[in-house]
Amino acid sequence: MLTPTRQDAAMAVAAFAAGLVLVAGGAFVHRGLAAPLLAIPLAVTCAGVAVRRRAPVLALALGGVALAGDVLLGPSLATVLIVTDNIYAGVLYGPRRLGRIMLWVSSVGAVVVGAGTALAIHDWRVLAAMAIQAALVGVVPVTTAIIVRQHRDQAADERARAEQVARLAELDRRAAVSAERARMARELHDLVANHFSAIAIQASAMLSRADLDAATSRRIVESIRENSVQGMAEMRTMIGFLREEGEEVDEARRPRLSDVEALIERAGFPVELAVAGTPRELPAAVDLAGFRIVQESLTNVLKHGTGAGVRVLVGYRPDLVELTVVNEVGAGPSGLPGAGAGLAGMRERATLLGGSFEAGPHGRGWRVRVELPVAPAGANGSVS
Repeated sequence: MLTPTRQDAAMAVAAFAAGLVLVAGGAFVHRGLAAPLLAIPLAVTCAGVAVRRRAPVLALALGGVALAGDVLLGPSLATVLIVTDNIYAGVLYGPRRLGRIMLWVSSVGAVVVGAGTALAIHDWRVLAAMAIQAALVGVVPVTTAIIVRQHRDQAADERARAEQVARLAELDRRAAVSAERARMARELHDLVANHFSAIAIQASAMLSRADLDAATSRRIVESIRENSVQGMAEMRTMIGFLREEGEEVDEARRPRLSDVEALIERAGFPVELAVAGTPRELPAAVDLAGFRIVQESLTNVLKHGTGAGVRVLVGYRPDLVELTVVNEVGAGPSGLPGAGAGLAGMRERATLLGGSFEAGPHGRGWRVRVELPVAPAGANGSVS
């Protein structure tokens, strides 16, 4: 495939050869001069064709010089035709301001040429004909180049706009992927941490106590088995969500805030549950976030608390759900591994729903307090 430079060079050679054929055929005004002299302005204008894209202003200048020389010698049809390409290339590839200047110059030049010719031969009837011919040589290439350049600029703007839209779409896609990864990380952390922390603590208790009787050991092993089974069941549920197509979620399998009582029964330590207000159906996001926050709070009780004085309050208000988990704190570290993402995950869940999150020392223990906004009961003719 030829490069633009080689294309222009080939075009110049072809134009020069075709011009020589026209000159040899007598397509010029005979003034008694030798026809080969017309090859000189023809070669000059063809040189402008060779540099039409690399040096458009030079191509325009060469065309002007060639046209002036050709008019003195001939003029010839070949040179005049090729000069139109010099003008076209100069306006199309040259500075934008050059197009406006050439439009004025060519328009005025067409009128001047027509009037000058009419005065020279003293026949005003040729004014229109000569003006039209001059316009065909000057004005038409200029206006054509201006129109083509405008369309090219418009196409370039559209491509740039399309590229910008594509970049924005890619950024949105990456943001969506990151948000989904963060959501899945929270779900996996809350799901795995609760059950495996309970298993680890119960296993540690069995290993640290040599005086446990068979009945107590059996209860601990049963609890470990129950947490293992529950953890596997929730893991399978999550994997099922990931494998499902579309955004529909099986409501029967979704954890709900109303399941907190069953969650407390599996905690492995006594928990006092209080429910204020009238329980009602909640938005799916609020229902899941409330369940996970209570679950993670109980996991933290396993890791850092004493297992005593644990109270969970679920308050249903008209416009929000209030969750409070209070527990006593152990004197030393639990020794259980943790990524430190529990509090951050709970805060993130609450923030994403436009709620508030507080966690910190409270009296002799620790308190987690969360408010999750919901639509007021009865809004839009329905119960939230």
